[in-house]
Amino acid sequence: MHKDLTQERPRSYTTVLTIAGSDTCAGAGIQADLKTFSALHCYGLTVITALTAQNTRGVDAVIPVDKEFTRKQLHALLEDINIDAVKTGMLGNSGTIQVVAEKLRKLKGIPVIVDTVLASTGGSCLLDSDAVPLMKELLFPQATLVTPNIPEAATLTGKKRLPTSRTQIRKTAEELL
Repeated sequence: MHKDLTQERPRSYTTVLTIAGSDTCAGAGIQADLKTFSALHCYGLTVITALTAQNTRGVDAVIPVDKEFTRKQLHALLEDINIDAVKTGMLGNSGTIQVVAEKLRKLKGIPVIVDTVLASTGGSCLLDSDAVPLMKELLFPQATLVTPNIPEAATLTGKKRLPTSRTQIRKTAEELL
């Protein structure tokens, strides 16, 4: 006799979904998220928003995933697996942000971390500039935590110069709220 595998089984792990780009050298993006989740004894799920060709010296190329394929990836996971938390990373463009925001609205009551990936460490653009306001409008209100670095915080608040003092950095952070 076969067991009914569709019955609910107790879980002993936390399931975390990362929605981000793929980094070929695994120093960032989906690969780094999965390593972090594993180190924290979480089960990682992925929705890949972009493919990158990069190494430790920089990003050579970025191919964004079509927003409809992003939608299909999210649908496949959300219809089947209970998700305990979500972390976003490189989203790339407005279309992807809209799809992600739409799907996140259906996940009520779970933590959502929005990592505001705008550019690579080497300065390669990873989010279209026209998508920045949409990220703030659609994703920030759904976020439990937003994690910009200092250059990202400056861009998100429209500053031309980076804040350098503790006071300037604190003020920039407050402006994001």
